[in-house]
Amino acid sequence: MGQYVERVLDRELDELTVGLPAISLEGPKGVGKTATAARRAGTVLNLERATQRALLDAEPERLDAGPFPVLVDEWQRYPPVWDLVRRSVDRDASAGRFLLTGSAAPAGAPMHSGAGRIVSLRMRPMSLAERGLGSPTVGLRALLSGQRPSIHGESSVALAGYTDEILASGFPGMRPLPLRARRAQLDSYVERIVEREFAEHGHVVRRPATLRGWLRAYAAATSTTASYNAILDAATAGELDKPARDTTRVYRDVLTQLWLVEPVPGWLPGRGTFGRLGQAPKHHLADPALAARLLGVDAAALRAGDEAPGEQLRDGSLLGALFESLVALSVRVYAQAAEARVHHLRTRNGDHEVDLIVERADRRVVALEVKLGQTVGDSDARHLHWLRERMGDDLLDAAVITTGRDAYRRRDGIAVIPAALLGP
Repeated sequence: MGQYVERVLDRELDELTVGLPAISLEGPKGVGKTATAARRAGTVLNLERATQRALLDAEPERLDAGPFPVLVDEWQRYPPVWDLVRRSVDRDASAGRFLLTGSAAPAGAPMHSGAGRIVSLRMRPMSLAERGLGSPTVGLRALLSGQRPSIHGESSVALAGYTDEILASGFPGMRPLPLRARRAQLDSYVERIVEREFAEHGHVVRRPATLRGWLRAYAAATSTTASYNAILDAATAGELDKPARDTTRVYRDVLTQLWLVEPVPGWLPGRGTFGRLGQAPKHHLADPALAARLLGVDAAALRAGDEAPGEQLRDGSLLGALFESLVALSVRVYAQAAEARVHHLRTRNGDHEVDLIVERADRRVVALEVKLGQTVGDSDARHLHWLRERMGDDLLDAAVITTGRDAYRRRDGIAVIPAALLGP
């Protein structure tokens, strides 16, 4: 194992474990949940091991033996443990007693929600700030403060570097691998989903090729609001015997349970003067590297703008869509740490759209546009101006996230921030 890289979520855990008795870390396989939780654990119960499941089944009181915190790793392998933890917390609600990690929500397992006892915390693949590309100079939390912080800094990461990061993956175990080995790992990751994960969730995939095609079409729709009907049509182009829509709904449901699809929902403003807003989500896989691998593109193809599968599902380049997905992943990590939520905005007729809306609990927001280019002109900020006219002071700040070198504020007040310089 390589040296542990501190995650943004570590700081969240520092804040939460001093007050909460049980925390469940949730997210797709390979994001680092076990490594992060194990550093804090006094006892580790690995429920991927049949012997540990059998021991816990025979002696549930082992959970209360300590030393604490007790890490229950891959708890979904033995769903009754959720209720065992809940009842233990009912008996003793002292802070820092349990950490649970899970790579899937168990299907059809009757259990208490855990409300009031177990707090769920999402863990995602590594953000740009966690990848060691440099030191971020602009914090999302500062933008959300409404104080209009100073925007400064210089990034050494250019378009080629961001392209490499899209392909490098945010899964910690994959990042150090040679290119060929990393591609093999990503292929294996997808195959495990198709061949094993669906069956473990009670869904036999009768046509694996159709599921693979649907995943490729979903990857091609990255950063778009393409309808699920359009995605299905793209996945089965030329086929007469198309799967039932209920089948593709199952695909979506299981992949959501596995935390592998994470669309950005449309934004519903709390106030302000708006026309009708579209509510279709923007599509994203958990890691843009999975999307790139599903589509079979490498760095040269992305930079050259070569045609990739699913061109009919998006207007712009695939590289632009995957760069937006990389930024969306990073912003979600930072927003969670700041107790904020991430949406996108698009008017029903498509006249105006803002790539990312980061919303505080009081419904005030920071608006972010994502641009693949290095320079920012007035046209790149026009949707942000439109939004500011309608929201007034409820728009705390606005920025264009780029692949450029310099972070600064334009004369119109819009911030320009290289993606590598934005942090939590």
